[in-house]
Amino acid sequence: MDEAALIRAAQRGDVTSFNQLVLAYQAQVYNVAYRILGEPDAAADATQEAFLSAFTHITDYRGGSFKSWLLRTVTNACYDALRYEKRRPATSLEGDEADEGRSLADVLPAADENPVDAAERSDLRRFIARAALQLPPDQRITFVLSDIQGLSYEEIAEAMQVSLGTVKSRLSRARAKLRDALLAHEELLPDEFRQ
Repeated sequence: MDEAALIRAAQRGDVTSFNQLVLAYQAQVYNVAYRILGEPDAAADATQEAFLSAFTHITDYRGGSFKSWLLRTVTNACYDALRYEKRRPATSLEGDEADEGRSLADVLPAADENPVDAAERSDLRRFIARAALQLPPDQRITFVLSDIQGLSYEEIAEAMQVSLGTVKSRLSRARAKLRDALLAHEELLPDEFRQ
């Protein structure tokens, strides 16, 4: 994929080129939204909002990392969703949706892993995901972009439009809170990490 050529064509109004960019990034954008918002429907809505906004403002893109620019768009859509949720809190009538959005790899043991270890790993991942949803939005987004998506500090700073120092401090605070949550539920930790 020649990303630069697709971007230039999309900036000239070529919808097909923009659709190719969407196909290239849709899974990553949805994953970021899902990890931040914690609900599949909300993540799908934020993903759609992000791509609509990106299409509308593609002419504003001036270079640099397109992925960071796109992730900034989805994090802004997530911030909007979180602000809306805060103003109008709602409780699902359908029960716990914690298992939605999980892949088979989250549940099935690896070939060299016994089922007990796989179940413990799955419980730990689910706990971390729920604990991350309790973080303040700025820390949650930083944690998701860094520790789940694997972005560099520089990419996160660009995507969130903050300084490098802000990224580092938010990530440090997020990790400390998650560590404290895990230590409070030590039974979820593998034996080698228990005190």
